[in-house]
Amino acid sequence: MSHSHTFDSYLEPWLSLRVPRMAEFSRQLTEFSDWVRSDVDAQANYTDRYAPPALETYDRAGEIVNRIVLNRWYDEQHTEVYRRGIIGLPYLEKAPHLLSFTMGYLLSQSDISLHCPVTLTGAVAYVLAHHAPDDVRHRYLYDVVRTDGQAKTGGTWATEQHGGSDVGATTTKAIPDGDLYRLHGLKWFTSNANSSLALATARPEGAPPGSSGLGLYLVPSHLGSGRPNRYRVRKLKDKLGTKGLPTGEIELTGAESIEVAPPPHGFKLMMEALEYSRVHNAVGSAGVQRRALREALAWANTREAFGHVLIHYPMVQDEVIRLRVRFEAGALLAFEAAIALDEVQQDPDRRTWLRLTTALAKYLTAEYSIESARAALELVGGNGYTSDYPVARLLRDAQVLTVWEGPANIQALELLRLLSPKYQGWEQYEAYLNRVEREMPDELDRLRQALATRRRGDREAVGIVNRDEASRQRYARKLLHRLSESLAFALLCKAAAESPRTGYDLQPYTAWLYWEEISGVALGSEDEHARREVVEWLTQEEKPVASAAFLKA
Repeated sequence: MSHSHTFDSYLEPWLSLRVPRMAEFSRQLTEFSDWVRSDVDAQANYTDRYAPPALETYDRAGEIVNRIVLNRWYDEQHTEVYRRGIIGLPYLEKAPHLLSFTMGYLLSQSDISLHCPVTLTGAVAYVLAHHAPDDVRHRYLYDVVRTDGQAKTGGTWATEQHGGSDVGATTTKAIPDGDLYRLHGLKWFTSNANSSLALATARPEGAPPGSSGLGLYLVPSHLGSGRPNRYRVRKLKDKLGTKGLPTGEIELTGAESIEVAPPPHGFKLMMEALEYSRVHNAVGSAGVQRRALREALAWANTREAFGHVLIHYPMVQDEVIRLRVRFEAGALLAFEAAIALDEVQQDPDRRTWLRLTTALAKYLTAEYSIESARAALELVGGNGYTSDYPVARLLRDAQVLTVWEGPANIQALELLRLLSPKYQGWEQYEAYLNRVEREMPDELDRLRQALATRRRGDREAVGIVNRDEASRQRYARKLLHRLSESLAFALLCKAAAESPRTGYDLQPYTAWLYWEEISGVALGSEDEHARREVVEWLTQEEKPVASAAFLKA
């Protein structure tokens, strides 16, 4: 199996331009990508089809053990991904968090069931490193970020049966017991259910209702004596996708825990953990788009039907063009949020921008990931619907990306908060688009005018949404969709202006084709020159690389 000498021909030059230090990790990322596209991809197919996790809640003596049995291949790779530093490098070598997100982007192209535990472990590490009391941080952080093959993995336990995304409705109780707290309640949807350390929301006795009454607690799976903590994994969920990932219902029956933050700060810290996870969700979704594009090209450039290779048919060309330009849009949007998370570490005033880009990226990339996986499956046809090819698993797994860490409606509510006068989100958003317009060279004036038109439409849309409370409730999701596409387009325009420095000469064309898509250009008035340039590049420059699953087929 052959691989290129870059971890991603599109993203690597762009990331190195935006964050020059990323060039230091190019070889490491390329090796990681090779491992993911070969060994991890083969394991993911095996685990999904033949060896999902199983639960042993009790041992033969009737004692609770909460043992989740994983197949050896998945278990070894779960250990290996942490050994390669996907969590530890930002803490042990002061690498940017962007490195972890880039590795997550690569990992999700083969196995979201491995990427999800990484996402949760990263969120736990982030809270421990930046917000936990000193004694808690010193005691637990190293075990999560170590790279010697002994790292403990994390989980975030917030969802309850009655509340779903309404974390403020938490009914789990936190009862003080000396220096510890004992938790009682039921966490309904806990991914990476066999994690060693979990962050859980709970309400101490006497705390007020709602989110202001929540504390945040660290729950180890085992106590100092080696005994299992006092909770029970009642069952593993039988899910549509991510079959390799153990997701369970956890009943807390006096579980020992350590307070990370008391009310009213617990909810805020859990939201920061989820914010970190949402960035991972976005880059993971972009990874799914990348994989869908690769599978579509591998098929379209080799499959013959009715006497011609598929890529020579105009309808097929339009489909792969759409996959390509949406991938670029989604990837730039996701990594804008990833870069913003690092920026916040140096400049807290960037937090509104981080929250805004995260909400927009989490929403749009998840939507695009499903649409891309579906398009790739339809292009492959009946074969794609079978487990002999990876696109069926890709589609099933992608669906969870719209649900994890808050579905679209939750992101829309976050957007409304950020556009309020308190956060000045609209002002920051419009200022960014204005800056991109000003910095575009004259030869890209057509793109500059298109961006100005889009920005004016955004302003009108925000005005309509803010007319009254009824409009806010009704149109919030539509505004989320519009602004996410607009910001993605602005990022494509900025990348087009930077194309002489990245060497990607196609960027002005893909930016324009994305504009045509989101603006609803009239049928027959598309830019044929841009279309031809992209088609030629997809058939000649973007050489298809067969995945492990294709090679086995």
